[in-house]
Amino acid sequence: MATAPKAVRYRAVRTFKRAHKSPLILLERLPLEILLKILSYLDVSALYTLSHVNKLFYQLANDNVLWEKIHKAEHRRKRNLKCDCTYELLQMMSRMEVEDPPENFWKHQHLNSLIKYDTKTMKSHLGILNRHTGLPSRTRQVLSPGRRFLMLKVDMQAVAERMQIIGRDKLVELKLLQPGIVLGVWREVNSKDQSSVAFVMFTLHFHRLVERSTQENPLCPILKPMCNDVDPEHGLHGYQLHVALNDTTCDIMSEHFSQLFCRKADIGDGLMRLRAISRSNASQHARLAGSVGLPWSCETLQGNVQNGCVLSVTLVDFCQRKFWCVGSAVSVQLQETPVCYDYDGEHFLILHQDSEGRVEMQLVKEQTRFVVVSLAVSVAVGKVNKHFGTSY
Repeated sequence: MATAPKAVRYRAVRTFKRAHKSPLILLERLPLEILLKILSYLDVSALYTLSHVNKLFYQLANDNVLWEKIHKAEHRRKRNLKCDCTYELLQMMSRMEVEDPPENFWKHQHLNSLIKYDTKTMKSHLGILNRHTGLPSRTRQVLSPGRRFLMLKVDMQAVAERMQIIGRDKLVELKLLQPGIVLGVWREVNSKDQSSVAFVMFTLHFHRLVERSTQENPLCPILKPMCNDVDPEHGLHGYQLHVALNDTTCDIMSEHFSQLFCRKADIGDGLMRLRAISRSNASQHARLAGSVGLPWSCETLQGNVQNGCVLSVTLVDFCQRKFWCVGSAVSVQLQETPVCYDYDGEHFLILHQDSEGRVEMQLVKEQTRFVVVSLAVSVAVGKVNKHFGTSY
C-alpha cells in the first residue's frame, strides 16, 4: 500500500486535532469566575484529582475561597467538626501584614479538621479491653474496610539482605521480608534469570493496626517504667499470652494462657523464658483445627504452599498493658530429631525471632492432624528492664 506524502499526513493530523479539541482546552478559555463556580459543585476527591491536570487547574482546585466554603459547609453538617483556625489565621495575617490568607491555608485546615474528627470518632467507639488480646473489644467494627488507609515505606535493598524463604510449591516461592511482608515469586526452574513477582502479602498485628489507625503518632506511646520495690521478682510473673495460627482464611489455632512466669535462675542468654506448653505434660498439648498451609491467588492462578502459616502472638503484663506482640508469616520446618517420644509422627518446628524476643513452637504430625507439644516465648531482658524499671 502506497504511503501518503509527509505534507499530506501533517495536514491530516492538524485537521483531526482541530476537529477533536479536548474539553479541558475549551474550559481553560472560560473566565476564572465561571471556572470557580463550576469547581464549587465538586467534592474533595474530585478537586484533588483535577489539581493534577495542569498548572491552571492546580491553582483553581486549591483556591482559598473555594476551600473556605467547603470547610464551612462541612462544619455545619458535622457539628463536632472544630473550626479553631480563625484566631491563628488572624494572628498569621497580622504578622505578615496581608489581607488574604496564605496559599492552601483553608485546604490544609479542612483536611486536618477531618482527620481530628475521624480520629476522635473512632476513639469514642472503642469499648473495654478484651482480656485475651489486651485490645479494645470493638476493634473489628472500628477498623472496618474503607475507613482508614495505612502507608508503609520500605527500604527494599536493606530488607532483601535479610530475606528468608518460608515455603514453595510448583508455581511460586514465598520469601519473607520483615516487617511482615511476604513476597510471592514465580519459580523459574530452567532459567537463571531473576524471577518476577507474582503477588505481595502483608501481615500486621492487631495492636499495630490499632496504633497506626487511632493515634496521631504512629509509634508506640512512651510509658513510664512500672517500678516496685516490694516484689523481689517484679516483672517476672503475671503474664497472659494469646497465640493464634491461621492460613490467611481461618484460624487453625487460638489459645490463651494465663499466669505465666519466669524465675531469676531461669534467665539466660539475655532472655526471659515463659513456657506455656510443656512437652512432659500431655494435658497441655493442643491439637490444631486444620491443616497447615498458606493459600495464595492472583489474577488467573491459585495454589497452597504447604508447611507455612501466619503466627500472631500477644503478650500482656499483669496490669493488662501490651508488652510484646508479633504478627508474621512463618515456616513449619521438618525436624530430624524427635522432640517428643510420646508420638510416632513427624516432628516440626515453628521459630520466630527478632530484636525483642523469640517464639518457639514444636509440633508433631499425628496422621493428618498437628499437635502442639511445646510452646515457649522468650523476651529480651533489656525490654523487661525498660518496661518495669528493673536491672536483671
